[in-house]
Amino acid sequence: MKPDDLVAEDFWAGLRTWTDARIALGRAGVSQRTRDVLAFQLDHARARDAVHQQPDRRATFGDIEFLEVESRAPDRAVFLQRPDLGRLLARESEAMLAARAGNGFDVAFTVSAGLSSTAVERNFAPFWREFAPALEGLGLSAAPPCFAEQGRVALGDRVALALGARMAVVLIGERPGLSSPDSMGIYMTYGPKSDTTDEARNCISNIRPAGLGYAEAARTLCALMSEAFRRSVSGVDLKVDDALALAPGGEAGRLAGQARSPKQAR
Repeated sequence: MKPDDLVAEDFWAGLRTWTDARIALGRAGVSQRTRDVLAFQLDHARARDAVHQQPDRRATFGDIEFLEVESRAPDRAVFLQRPDLGRLLARESEAMLAARAGNGFDVAFTVSAGLSSTAVERNFAPFWREFAPALEGLGLSAAPPCFAEQGRVALGDRVALALGARMAVVLIGERPGLSSPDSMGIYMTYGPKSDTTDEARNCISNIRPAGLGYAEAARTLCALMSEAFRRSVSGVDLKVDDALALAPGGEAGRLAGQARSPKQAR
């Protein structure tokens, strides 16, 4: 008898071709198969690495110019246990950004590992290459992206306030799953304040090769930004479908490089 003859396949095994989720794994006797157990342990280790490792700045940014700022969480352990400190900008970083504010910017970008350094290492640079030409087409003044050490989503509000920016955009590693340790999310807030809450943000999630593609994510963000500036709103008052429908040409796929300048719309 061969080892595979001992395996009882699950009735739903055919569905595994449609998802990375652990479904219909089958069994060997009363136990899971060894290869499934090892695959689980490998994915669990990858998820833990994504949370605890610091991102490689060279791998993350390549030749893209960026500023470095810090939150008030002094290290990874504190960051994980005190989310409130990850939302506050260190005073030295706040002063550094304020000195660069000048007349302010339309938009301030903040990049943070969040809960997955793997996500920003793999996805920020290829996303930015898709997004940068479309951003130029929007006609906005943008500060160089800031890399935030130990930063949560709300830290982007503080960065935008220090730079005098009218909009905060945060690109951040999402909480890793066992089949998705590399998922990057984007949060956009119009008119950020120190006490802004999450209902004022728009989120584009699951940006990665196996999820939402870079070009589609860039088009969606451009549509949201354009409509946010036109209407001076974001979050629950701004629906992504409406923004895409109102984009020039009436479809997301034709938005990049064609979006109406918010400055022209004002």
